[in-house]
Amino acid sequence: FDADVNVCGLLNMLHSFSGRELPYFVFLSTGGAIYGEQDYFPADEKHKTEPTSVYGTAKRVSELYLQLWQRTYGLKFVALRLANVYGPRQNPYGEAGVVAIFNNKLLEGQVPVIYGSGEQTRDFVFVKDVARAVRLACDTKVQGIFNIGTGRETSVNSLYEMIIKSLGSTQKAEYQQERRGEQMRSCIDATLARNSFGWQPEFSIEEGVKLTCEWFRSGVS
Repeated sequence: FDADVNVCGLLNMLHSFSGRELPYFVFLSTGGAIYGEQDYFPADEKHKTEPTSVYGTAKRVSELYLQLWQRTYGLKFVALRLANVYGPRQNPYGEAGVVAIFNNKLLEGQVPVIYGSGEQTRDFVFVKDVARAVRLACDTKVQGIFNIGTGRETSVNSLYEMIIKSLGSTQKAEYQQERRGEQMRSCIDATLARNSFGWQPEFSIEEGVKLTCEWFRSGVS
């Protein structure tokens, strides 16, 4: 199902331009899942790609198809390898999006679940910074593969503490067994994006979490 939606979905888009001028293609890849267990931190774009999830594998395969289209048909594309994106309007009911999930659980009076020790780390990047990266890429028509992240590791435990502080909650999380295939550490280096098309993050994790919690608490839809 994952391959059908993500990989074949991309191919359907590429084939839809057959015989016509190819567009500038912006692909949102993943900087968290594509590298797998990292050898160094933060990981730059030269780091080996050994994803440990179906999601990360699908993103890497999609990048390879884009590179094939570039070599064969001259497709101009950029692949933005996003860190863990969070912010207002994020869906709190899926498997991903821990900031949104924690907010929703706490505001509905439920007990949030942390899998494993909670010491696993992620590079959290605010949605407005991601939107600006897409805009800058489109404005400059930059080509290639670029990390979009903060270069800062934040543990799930630390993230949870930020959220309950912003919401004024004292609710303790429930800890359950770690999930198979989950990375322990993830953090990416966005130096290449800064040097190539002028992007760098503007929101710290503390600022972004506060804004996100305010949005969820306001009940805005």
